[in-house]
Amino acid sequence: MKKICLSALCLLCCLTLGAQKYKGVVDKSVAVVGGETILLSEVEAEVQQMRASGMSSDRDMRCEILQNMMEVKLFLMQARVDSLTVNNDMVDGNLTQRIDWFRTQLGGDEEVEKYFGKPLYKLRQEWRKTLEEQSLTEQERGQVAGKIAAVTPYDVQQYIDATDPEDLPVVPVKYQLSQICIYPDREAAAVLVREKLLSLRERIMNGEKFSTLARIYSEDPGSARRGGELGLASKSIFWPAFSDAAMALRPGTISQIVETPDGFHIIEVIEKKGDMFNARHILLKPQYTADDRTKAFSTLDSLKTRILEDEISFPLAARFYSQDPATRTNGGQMADPSTGSSYFEIDQLKPADYAAIKELKEGEISEPVESLDNEGYLQGRSGNLVYKIIRVDKILPAHTATFENDYTQILEKVEQQKQIEAVDAFLEEKIKSTYIVIDPLFAECEFSRESWNARK
Repeated sequence: MKKICLSALCLLCCLTLGAQKYKGVVDKSVAVVGGETILLSEVEAEVQQMRASGMSSDRDMRCEILQNMMEVKLFLMQARVDSLTVNNDMVDGNLTQRIDWFRTQLGGDEEVEKYFGKPLYKLRQEWRKTLEEQSLTEQERGQVAGKIAAVTPYDVQQYIDATDPEDLPVVPVKYQLSQICIYPDREAAAVLVREKLLSLRERIMNGEKFSTLARIYSEDPGSARRGGELGLASKSIFWPAFSDAAMALRPGTISQIVETPDGFHIIEVIEKKGDMFNARHILLKPQYTADDRTKAFSTLDSLKTRILEDEISFPLAARFYSQDPATRTNGGQMADPSTGSSYFEIDQLKPADYAAIKELKEGEISEPVESLDNEGYLQGRSGNLVYKIIRVDKILPAHTATFENDYTQILEKVEQQKQIEAVDAFLEEKIKSTYIVIDPLFAECEFSRESWNARK
């Protein structure tokens, strides 16, 4: 139901040191990097955010945070020398996302202020400054990494020659596939689900409890067991149609039917605070009948027979009969929506698709299968029901990467390695040539980069 991506909000990667060590310490400078100062309060603010985000790492939290901050300062100083400018659109978007996430997790503005011990306007200022520095840092890091010389075929061959065959990348089995898809009657299913929701809404208006009906009928498992209650959350983390309908309601009133990519809802608002609300909802998704499946499978079986008897080619049948707009114009050839590649590894295939083709040889066509399309992937959900037959166009067996067959993959690995080396070299040079002081409070830290340990 909620479309927010929590992983995008992870602020750093760390683990706890005993907080007792820092209790009662007056705020002070704990590191100076060139002309930049890092305060203990800034480190502690990151610790709070880490804990609120549920993050952890294998090393001491504060030590890792401090090392991260010092490296950011090195990039930041160079970004200013290079006259880089802040990407304000990125900063605005990330700031809104960060604030909305904490408001939702902690239960509103007041709880955020209580947790961090600061008014929200102050947190906005501090987080904006951090995100502006992050914008400059990422740009500078990208410039440093981008200065590597272009990787040539000679570099790729050198990498292969210098690497033990057992350490070369292993390319997993890959499939190139084509499909012919038929969708069930969505409009008829939508009519039925709307009728059911209207019936439930009428029962609520006649006195039955919304929460009771949500527990029985709602198809949102996360909220159904709570009587459909979603909890106080920012409107930005819901689908716009859902949040718009909820924000337009008075507490205690019931919405008309609202359609989102998740399905169809009726909503009861419990509470509103600014642009946050707590609501109950009942979600129903279109259900398809056995008759839909039978008709689709019969059509697909007939098409498979005609293809096998050479009455029509698979690409031509896909162009004429497939109902999937993304693949029919390509003769049914499937592509990964995230990469555009026409080759799929096993874990990139939908479970139903892989089950249908795993025993097939090149050129063979699967039996009709019930699966999901990619529309849900593009909208942040699982996908729409679809019936299909799949042809295995090509199988690339698992193998150790070679220059001849996997040049692009090895090229990317060599480029990544060179970029990491360039960033490491930049940091090592800056650490040696920059005035750096680390407070004795952090003397026990074992930083992952030895150059920092030498500057303690």
